[in-house]
Amino acid sequence: MDSTLMNYPLTLAHVLERAKLLFPTVEIVSRKPDKSLHRTTYGEFHRRARALGEALTKAGMKPGDRVATLSWNHWAHLECYFGITCAGGVLHTLNLRLHPDEIGYIAGHAGDRFLIVDDVLLPLYEKFKGLTKIEKVIVVSLTGAAAPAGMTGYDEFLATATGKWRPPAIAETDGCAMCYTSGTTGKPKGVVYSHRGMVLHAMASCMTDMMGLGQDDCVMPVVPMFHANAWGIPYSAVLAGAKLVFPGPHLDAESLLDLCEREQISFSGGVPTIWLAILQNLESGQRKWKLHPKFRSVVGGSAAPPSLIERFDKFGISVLHAWGMTEMSPLGTMSHVKPHLKAKGEKVAYEYRAKQGVQAPFVDMRVITVDGKEAPWDGATMGELEVRGPWVARSYFNNPEAGDKWTADGWFRTGDVCTIDAEGYMQITDRSKDVIKSGGEWISSVDLENAIMGHPAVAEAAVIAVAHPKWDERPLACVVKKPGAAVTGADIRNFLETKFAKWQLPDEVVFVEAIPRTSTGKFQKLALREQFKDFRWAEERKAS
Repeated sequence: MDSTLMNYPLTLAHVLERAKLLFPTVEIVSRKPDKSLHRTTYGEFHRRARALGEALTKAGMKPGDRVATLSWNHWAHLECYFGITCAGGVLHTLNLRLHPDEIGYIAGHAGDRFLIVDDVLLPLYEKFKGLTKIEKVIVVSLTGAAAPAGMTGYDEFLATATGKWRPPAIAETDGCAMCYTSGTTGKPKGVVYSHRGMVLHAMASCMTDMMGLGQDDCVMPVVPMFHANAWGIPYSAVLAGAKLVFPGPHLDAESLLDLCEREQISFSGGVPTIWLAILQNLESGQRKWKLHPKFRSVVGGSAAPPSLIERFDKFGISVLHAWGMTEMSPLGTMSHVKPHLKAKGEKVAYEYRAKQGVQAPFVDMRVITVDGKEAPWDGATMGELEVRGPWVARSYFNNPEAGDKWTADGWFRTGDVCTIDAEGYMQITDRSKDVIKSGGEWISSVDLENAIMGHPAVAEAAVIAVAHPKWDERPLACVVKKPGAAVTGADIRNFLETKFAKWQLPDEVVFVEAIPRTSTGKFQKLALREQFKDFRWAEERKAS
């Protein structure tokens, strides 16, 4: 029988209106490039987000049109998160850390019609604009400079709105945002998120045993808003009515700690690289920072060992492990320790805090072994992690050839190898694809290999991940020269510079006689990783 409940659509429009009705005086603070602070409120944010939606509609945006952003974390980017989506458009955040050619490909593949860009990032836009179909460029002035000829200033654009506009009706299944992932081989792949998925993701994130956001929190998303929806933190914080603080382009430890002290941040999230730098600053003792007494931080992107979590505890910062993917909006797990496990003592608690955690509500997880069977939750049997849920992608945007990422019964193959224990705690043990996780960003080893082997002096090349004291992992290129050829590591790096962003380049190149292969002729990277497991980077060798 049918229920007697209302068919009420779960859309971000409700979250935006809730912010105006209940939290109009709550602050939104942003650090600008000159380090000055911009302050506004949820009430003003609501007005401007609505104005953006109206202005875009008057400029010709139709439902489903993609509006790209090329921006740091700040108040205007938050307005884009809601203004574009609540007008029926699709927010498409561009990752400014990628090579310009890759950004151009992504914007072109997505079919972006509009671009909202920070004035400080216009030089980057100039490098890839020829690869896109962008019709109108709207410039957010963070420096006070006027928009260049042929472009429109963001505030001037918002001023075209009348304030009398009525947003269109939106279905909860409509697309609201999209991100591209380039963590695996081949071209970057797009994921389109639905309003329903984003609302459910935000609600689950706010739960006590997930991110636990509430009105009493002061939230600082350090994870970029162009990276997997900033882990959904902007949507969750607005839903909860929490004060928001955006660091802008200043992600160094001193700047972040200054904001943490000044605004009394109680919750933040970022990759381990960021938090390691903060920890080093705290341990240096150069300044005694007065942090919020219940400061907690979500760490994702790569694992933080128990020793690192323990070091943070000494400064009153509670580190929470999380795991997710762009294809998952991105929250998949969170590692709060169950009460009966805490009762077993500090050592046991640290062991569980170092795992990736238990699945979020509505996220189903299973582990499939190499022989195709579902692994028991025994904490020992490894296999590839598969997931499904209301905010998990069912396909990639306009990319049917990537359908092998989904099983016949509809589960998403994550590519991560893991175990799940009897308590339901998942722990990543390896990755099925040889991608490299550097400072929270993926680097494709195969893409690097293919490019290196395009060098005229190279016979073959394999790229592996090697542990790095700062960046978690960095790429090491193992190269076989062609007979009689003369080539240096610097030559290889110079050859790659036009094809990859600087941070994606191998830090070092080692020349080997041959690359070990499997019985099927594939590179045996496991043997290479074993060979170079004790490799020390140049900076480490100098330090010793």
